[in-house]
Amino acid sequence: MYQRIMVPLDGSRLAECVLPHVEAIAKGAGAKEVIFVRVADQFPTTTSGELTFSEEYIRRWEAENKNVAKKYLAQLISKLSYPGVSLKAEVLTGKPADALADYATKSNIDLIIIATHGRSGVSRWVYGSVADRILRSAGAPVLMVRALGCVPGI
Repeated sequence: MYQRIMVPLDGSRLAECVLPHVEAIAKGAGAKEVIFVRVADQFPTTTSGELTFSEEYIRRWEAENKNVAKKYLAQLISKLSYPGVSLKAEVLTGKPADALADYATKSNIDLIIIATHGRSGVSRWVYGSVADRILRSAGAPVLMVRALGCVPGI
């Protein structure tokens, strides 16, 4: 049923709280592939036009962020072992929720497993929720894992 599992990560310990769940589901479902995905930061843009950076500087900045994301995923995967399951890494660019939902659709992902802070109310409105946006926009089922220590709220 769940042959291709996507695991969005942002490099934080909180996001990595999903790893035991990923392992259990991948093994239990007989998954063929787990794809760990990170969206690299893009250069922040301003509308005021006060600061300008050269195209070259922006390209180098974004390339460095992609390299950091690739190294992070490679190190993470090197520590994992799910017998019989292929582990892959993908680095995307763009707005995180949009990039992840698009990738899931284009890659025929069967299940997305993602961590959540479990924020609600004003903090959710201020900080936004990539996990919530993925839940609402992805075509695949989404398993949201609340990180330990996060206070539940309505």
